[in-house]
Amino acid sequence: MPGTTDLTKLTAAETAARIASGEVTAVEVTEAHLDRIAAVDEKVHAFLHVDREGALAQARAVDDKRARGEKLGPLAGVPLALKDIFTTKGVPTTVGSKILEGWIPPYDATLTQRLKAADVVILGKTNMDEFAMGSSTENSAYGPTGNPWDLTRIPGGSGGGSSAALASYQAPLAIGTDTGGSIRQPAAVTGTVGVKPTYGAVSRYGMVAFSSSLDQGGPCARTVLDAALLHEAIAGHDPLDSTSIDAPVPSVVAAAREGDVAGLRIGVVKEFSGEGYQAGVMQRFNESVELLRELGAEVVEVSCPSFDRALAAYYLIAPSECSSNLARFDAMRYGLRVGDDGTRSAEDVTALTREAGFGDEVKRRIMLGTYALSSGYYDAYYGSAQKVRTLITRDFERAFASVDVLISPTTPTTAFPIGERADDPLAMYLADLCTIPSNLAGNAAMSLPCGLAPEDGLPVGLQIIAPAMADDRLYRVGAAVEAAFVDRWGHHLLEEAPAL
Repeated sequence: MPGTTDLTKLTAAETAARIASGEVTAVEVTEAHLDRIAAVDEKVHAFLHVDREGALAQARAVDDKRARGEKLGPLAGVPLALKDIFTTKGVPTTVGSKILEGWIPPYDATLTQRLKAADVVILGKTNMDEFAMGSSTENSAYGPTGNPWDLTRIPGGSGGGSSAALASYQAPLAIGTDTGGSIRQPAAVTGTVGVKPTYGAVSRYGMVAFSSSLDQGGPCARTVLDAALLHEAIAGHDPLDSTSIDAPVPSVVAAAREGDVAGLRIGVVKEFSGEGYQAGVMQRFNESVELLRELGAEVVEVSCPSFDRALAAYYLIAPSECSSNLARFDAMRYGLRVGDDGTRSAEDVTALTREAGFGDEVKRRIMLGTYALSSGYYDAYYGSAQKVRTLITRDFERAFASVDVLISPTTPTTAFPIGERADDPLAMYLADLCTIPSNLAGNAAMSLPCGLAPEDGLPVGLQIIAPAMADDRLYRVGAAVEAAFVDRWGHHLLEEAPAL
């Protein structure tokens, strides 16, 4: 029987297979990961809440199912780290904010329900930038998360807790959300796999809203196949979400098992290179391009000129929607309440609560959005940004008329030191330069490891972008690239990470 270390190093697919065969129990797997969390998370700070009792109860239920001879699903008994933005009945959901500190939701998000229905074991809730606003997980009200490759560096954001949990072997699976790159950018800087599904493919019901037209939950894992298995478990139409797509989920697991790019036409996005891109990032990206050619793909350059305006458009649209969504935190209904001593008006209590409960970045975006939506400025700012969004969507449509997928670096640099960009919001925003266009257009995108930058020995991510509802193409290309790199390196990239 494998030891504890072995159990935490298995892929999700391997873990599920061993539980289904009876080689190990789900309780043994869960205990191994809980022990790993206890051993290393004080240094990493990936988790905000560990639900030990709940996780072991879920694991025992899986073992009971197997004992009764019931067929187990593809991920039954596999542990998972859940971003603290999805409501979980009876378990705290803070969204990384003091304004929801101690709030216990009375219901599960649809995604949470689907994880439980798939018998996935939820270990706990992971750290994140407050209300998913950030690219480094430094904006959490509960302190930053460290990158397992170098604990003095950021693990990406806003889903840095989920990516760090994977990279430190505290969980084989995780859930993130991607509004401007918050699944893919953390995956890139931690050497893991992250997927932003097509907008509407995974229900947002029970996901605390930041920017409703951009937010999208998705799978995070250490391998492409594991991400595909999780994708199929959480995706699908939900009548409780008005933006949910009523269409079959693409066959992402079959595509991940196929992993073949022969005959595919792949476009390199011209605009995602040049000034501001770290030399080592571009070196590894160029090697990935050559690898795809070797694997039989035709690679061509594609120009999407409107992508240069994506960052500016995003930072008008996202704050505008956040200004509207966060208006519900008024101290009257739930969450934090400050100054309610019987002498103050409701308006004063609301103002004092928001001052105490929201962090600097959240306040910054609320003010930006409120200004952009204000009388006399709506057309000049928010309206213009939506026009740019249309241009970006058309650029994608033109590109996908001639290629099957697009590729680029996931992020312009490797993980930067904690604190380096804390006082420079614009520099922080540039971390999402390559990821934002896909959120604005609503199509699907993946990040997977493509090597280490020679300057600093830190992971570099390759981004693959597919048309809406063609998520299976991500997995087909991603699996082929992953297999070729593992064959070349002789191991998975994470095996080169320093031991914690």
